[in-house]
Amino acid sequence: MNQKLPYYPYSDYLKKKYGEKVYKLPVNLPVGCPNRLKGNGCAFCAEKGTGFESMNCRIPVREQLQKTRQKIEAKYHVHKFIAYFQNYTNTFLPLHDFCAYIGEAAKVPDIVELAVSTRPDCISRDYLEALAERGRQPGLQITLELGLQTSNYHTLARMNRGHTLAEFIDAVLAIRSYDFEICAHVILNLPGDDLADTIETAKILSALGIRTVKAHSLYLAKGTALGEAYKRGEFDVCTREEYLERLAVFLDYLDPEIAVERLFSRVPSEESVFCNWGTSWWKLRDELLEYMKDNGNYQGRKFCYLNGAALKTAGISDEWEA
Repeated sequence: MNQKLPYYPYSDYLKKKYGEKVYKLPVNLPVGCPNRLKGNGCAFCAEKGTGFESMNCRIPVREQLQKTRQKIEAKYHVHKFIAYFQNYTNTFLPLHDFCAYIGEAAKVPDIVELAVSTRPDCISRDYLEALAERGRQPGLQITLELGLQTSNYHTLARMNRGHTLAEFIDAVLAIRSYDFEICAHVILNLPGDDLADTIETAKILSALGIRTVKAHSLYLAKGTALGEAYKRGEFDVCTREEYLERLAVFLDYLDPEIAVERLFSRVPSEESVFCNWGTSWWKLRDELLEYMKDNGNYQGRKFCYLNGAALKTAGISDEWEA
């Protein structure tokens, strides 16, 4: 863990993995989401998905990567990159198209990893085999990013996610059989969730051996079902103080070997009716660090619940060892 931070930052994880700074380059493909076929999809999902920083999906993959690389390389002086297929459900593409897109990205110089964002209910052997074939290319790693959002299956149903916790577990087990790495996305302050759900989500991710996690603070995009409900006064978003507490406790229970890629959402204000309590994400991060320092929180502080924890607590396992 970073000695200056009370959690394991993704940047440190990448430096350890690749020996230098690595930066993600978003790629936007012409793909939708199966959850939108029956209606408007997830209650919090915007019409354009989450690719606020991405280029037009009609621009060729190589061109998207090269143009974004030029900006990032000049600004941050990095020379290795991750092609991040970010928006919507990338494994909802026809298999032939999916293979063509990832193949194009794999040919771009200095791409060391393909990160594919998708849904837990859109993981199948055919797509994993296609990724495995690309992963055999020397110097190219594979990561799957899965949106769990919460371990509370009641909340998942209310948010119209179209899957439950079972599908997430099923997807993780399938991916792990290929030895790919997994990044989980969670929202720690969905309406109806509480601190107990936050703790359970951290414990499930830890038990499943997730490699990285993105924690998003709930933002309400314009035109979404949840955004409209918020404007009608049908629910309140938790206070920023409560979110900071949840985030700190989430980290307490999270396996210290899990890298933390994100703590707060980053959305253009013009795209939302609510985001981060009207505060910048970096100011919120400073407040989180202060809160954790004052309250003694740090990642893994309460990571003591796996591998027969009750036996250890009772001293029974020690008797067997003796």
